[in-house]
Amino acid sequence: MLKLGIIGTHIITDQLLDAANKSGQYQLTTVYSRNMKRAEEFGKPYGATAFYDSLEKFFSEGDFDVVYIASPNSIHYQQVRLAIENDKFVILEKPALVNPHEFQEINKLLTAHPKARLFEAARNIHTPLFKAVVKKISQMKFGGATMNIMKYSSRIDKVYEDVQPIPNIFNPEFAGGALEDLGVYGVYLAVALYGKPDSVNYLPTMLKTGVDGNGVATLTYGERSVTIVVGKTSNNYLGTEFYGGRDTVWLDSAFNLRQGIYYDDQKQGHKFDVEVADNDMIYELQDFAEIINNLKDADKEAQYQRWLQLAEDVNKVIYDLRQSCDLIFPADTNY
Repeated sequence: MLKLGIIGTHIITDQLLDAANKSGQYQLTTVYSRNMKRAEEFGKPYGATAFYDSLEKFFSEGDFDVVYIASPNSIHYQQVRLAIENDKFVILEKPALVNPHEFQEINKLLTAHPKARLFEAARNIHTPLFKAVVKKISQMKFGGATMNIMKYSSRIDKVYEDVQPIPNIFNPEFAGGALEDLGVYGVYLAVALYGKPDSVNYLPTMLKTGVDGNGVATLTYGERSVTIVVGKTSNNYLGTEFYGGRDTVWLDSAFNLRQGIYYDDQKQGHKFDVEVADNDMIYELQDFAEIINNLKDADKEAQYQRWLQLAEDVNKVIYDLRQSCDLIFPADTNY
């Protein structure tokens, strides 16, 4: 059983802890929050016994093997540094880091601390449905893709009504916005399936806070392209399609994969008959535990390195998308 510590007491952390319990691989022991009362209220129902409001003490004194970090995007870098310096296994909520400069520094730190590992919590690529899609798409010609990833945010009304403080997810100080949230899932699918694009472009619709509320990203691969329509100001129900020419793979979502259909060249639909758990975060947690529990297994280490490289490639693509439209965050100016 892996002992788990957490940073970030949010809804997404509740979902992860539910998946951790169902996996049978993790036990929450330690919670960090800036507010000690909040740490205790959140952690005790899950069986946590140690609580901290000091990050330094959390890492130096806390009894845990793995830390799950679900803090605002721009804070990830400093917290991951502390985790790796203390030789922890890190599960980092997406987007892992704000820019390639941060990723390069973290890679150096991982080299200096070979006991540590860094996993980005890109849950969509770990699901059995996505793995079935990968197999099918490998048999198809590459004709591009269209992804529709829009979900009305519960916090956007605060932006419209000028409620202060600005919600973190819509605050440039915390590297917020649609691309750095839901857009990560689309870029992950594209890069996992097709590799790094030749060029990218992003056309955002900006909010008055200084981040993108929605936008259209284009990843170009030679004569084909992947289009990602992303947003946090509306709901979208069109789903995602991967084209092969005469055949197509359709998914109901790019981030919460529940259904998939393969349409053959006769326009006949064939459903993917694969397991879909109620909480799909269980699959990534199982994959990460398999690596952590088998550190001397060369094949599993190679898989870990592929995931780490994929995370770095996705980070670079998202950064390049932002650069294409001069969407700059304060964290980008530190280098």
